Amino acid sequence: MTVAPEKNPPIKLPNEPAITPQIVAEHGLAPDEYERLLKIMGRTPTMVELGIFSAMWSEHCSYKSSKVWLKKLPTKAPWVIQGPGENAGVIDIGDGQAAIFKMESHNHPSYIEPYQGAATGVGGILRDVFTMGARPVANLNALRFGDPENAKTRHLVSGVVAGIAGYGNCMGIPTVGGETNFHAAYNGNILVNAMTVGVAQTDKIFYAAAAGIGNPMVYVGSKTGRDGIHGATMSSTEFNEDSESKRPTVQVGDPFVEKLLLEACLELMATDAIIAIQDMGAAGLTSSSFEMAAKGGLGLVMELDKVPMRETGMNPYELMLSESQERMLMVLKPGREDEARKIFEKWELDFAVIGHLTDTERMVLTWHGDVVGNIPIPPLVTEAPMYERPWTLTPLPAELDAAKVPAPNDWKASLLTLMSCPDLASKSWIWHQYDHLIMGNTAIRPQGGDAALVRVPAASKGTAKSAGHKGLAMTSDCTPRYVQAHPETGGRQAVAEAWRNITAVGARPLAVTDNMNFGNPQKPEIMGQFAGAIMGMAEACTALDFPVVSGNVSLYNETEGRPILPTPTIGAVGVIDDIATSAGSRLDQSGLALVLIGETKGWLGQSIYLRELHGREDGAPPPVDLAVERRNGDFVRGQIVGRRVHACHDLSDGGLLVALAEMCLSGGTGACIKLPVRDVAPHAYLYGEDQGRYLIATDDGGALVEAARKAGVPAVLLGYSGGPDIAVDGLLRMPLQELLDAHEGWLPGYMNSAA
Repeated sequence: MTVAPEKNPPIKLPNEPAITPQIVAEHGLAPDEYERLLKIMGRTPTMVELGIFSAMWSEHCSYKSSKVWLKKLPTKAPWVIQGPGENAGVIDIGDGQAAIFKMESHNHPSYIEPYQGAATGVGGILRDVFTMGARPVANLNALRFGDPENAKTRHLVSGVVAGIAGYGNCMGIPTVGGETNFHAAYNGNILVNAMTVGVAQTDKIFYAAAAGIGNPMVYVGSKTGRDGIHGATMSSTEFNEDSESKRPTVQVGDPFVEKLLLEACLELMATDAIIAIQDMGAAGLTSSSFEMAAKGGLGLVMELDKVPMRETGMNPYELMLSESQERMLMVLKPGREDEARKIFEKWELDFAVIGHLTDTERMVLTWHGDVVGNIPIPPLVTEAPMYERPWTLTPLPAELDAAKVPAPNDWKASLLTLMSCPDLASKSWIWHQYDHLIMGNTAIRPQGGDAALVRVPAASKGTAKSAGHKGLAMTSDCTPRYVQAHPETGGRQAVAEAWRNITAVGARPLAVTDNMNFGNPQKPEIMGQFAGAIMGMAEACTALDFPVVSGNVSLYNETEGRPILPTPTIGAVGVIDDIATSAGSRLDQSGLALVLIGETKGWLGQSIYLRELHGREDGAPPPVDLAVERRNGDFVRGQIVGRRVHACHDLSDGGLLVALAEMCLSGGTGACIKLPVRDVAPHAYLYGEDQGRYLIATDDGGALVEAARKAGVPAVLLGYSGGPDIAVDGLLRMPLQELLDAHEGWLPGYMNSAA
């Protein structure tokens, strides 16, 4: 369809400023981008039109620097119902049920105002999921903070954790997994990545594409205020010394209203009144209305004076760009407005018909009867800037010779140092603030396994049911220091570790959502980090049949030119047919054989041991052999589902000895192992971070080792569980209680100490 010509040029509102180069620059548009806007419009835009272009062409909304690379990721599989392009990804989990999930960032808002930034990040990702018809069953988060010695870090940790807890707990949705790391590179720009997983019926999934000329557009939820204006634009620029002044661009959330919105939406979804539905997220009413019309190939007329407002004197510009929370936009079937209104008013939420669909492919905005905006919709997509920015790949560093890395002078002190360092210390101080058991379906709780495991609510009547009680496994993973050293290897490893974590509880890994956190893409070395990470991720996702179905890109994570570590966070979901066959990582029984699966060469490059014991961050990260990952993981999963595994833990940060210590501390049972006679130095064998490995506790170690041999999988019996100590024959013996005190003590001690 040819876009209809402009019939009603907009008026200029009283007190509306003239469009100057300075105002254009303040809206984040480059001069050539503004020229592109003028060509599309055929005239100078009004302020509200400029604001709409600014938001929709921002990095946050348009992915103009990343789109060309994101297309290289695999997104399809027989079990994928909906890949990237909707509010969230959708996969088939059997029995007529679907898992719907996504991860998004709220980095800049959380640094400026940590409580509300983190809280509204949780609220936004929840809406992305229940907008599609799913009831959320679990939240996760991946948090990166600066150096603990930095003056702001303690304040940021406190505010972010409280914000996540405050929103998720009030919504009644368990927070079941995630990760928290510290590094000086995040001093001026923390990362808050929030993930939600929901469950829906495959025949009750809702999409955003508008349909039906003349059908009503309906606004539901909270009233619109002035909070969050320019939020999307702010999230598309790097920070500087004036960043605190951006506090007004951070939204304010109300989880109690969102809970009402969730229940009202699901109640209306049980009818057949909804044609399309879209969350008002970044850029608020602008992005939601534009995306619905664009996906449906239609136009719209919106009467902005009918939008419910909570502040006096608001104007069209503010209404279109506000990012006030807890709001949805719907297209209803004609004549169903009263039915829908009654549902939302019952839940004490605003409901207003604010417009209708047209065949013009134009966005026409009116204000008390006057046209104040008139924008052709298709060119906003087809003519949006898309950059193939210059990029320079990071070369692979030289391999570090483990023999030249000193062994510990004191083995006990080395383990205590690692288990109490900020990255490896227990995060129970955080988890205790999250309600991770609400809803009663959490089968493996935080720090009880490599992935969280949540029971799936029973399928509806009329669908086949699994023989056991089905579960969803979920995790989030990334090792930023690996990505910094070599983005391709780091991207490959992030996907592989997420796949391993799902596998380690006995589930089949099905799909990925990603959160690509990087610095300024206009710097070739930063763009090269992004490109390299995508290359590695694409290779791993393809080799492991692990498609990317949703995600988010967060660029310009820099402060005064200093970038964060490149952090492509991987959120992953898998399914297990019967949670009774799952395995956690708790070593809670004596007499179990401890078997190491996978080959150990003693890789110390970029290891936690190298950083924490020797103050070095150098060498190549450990290589990732995807065929080996697949072979070893498939074997381990088969053993778990066959009920031959009591506990399982993948080996990652800190290597074998840290994994063993975590299993012992988690289950309260000690262990004694003996290193095999071989040509790997003890400190490299115990602390090396070779990939593709698992530590398994089983009743019959000999049988497991023999089964591995027949499958062509390296396996070695190391020792047995039992006793009050953790011991390595000839090197180390330490009471578990002493290790537990150090492991559990760091974070609460840090948070309770004087600022």
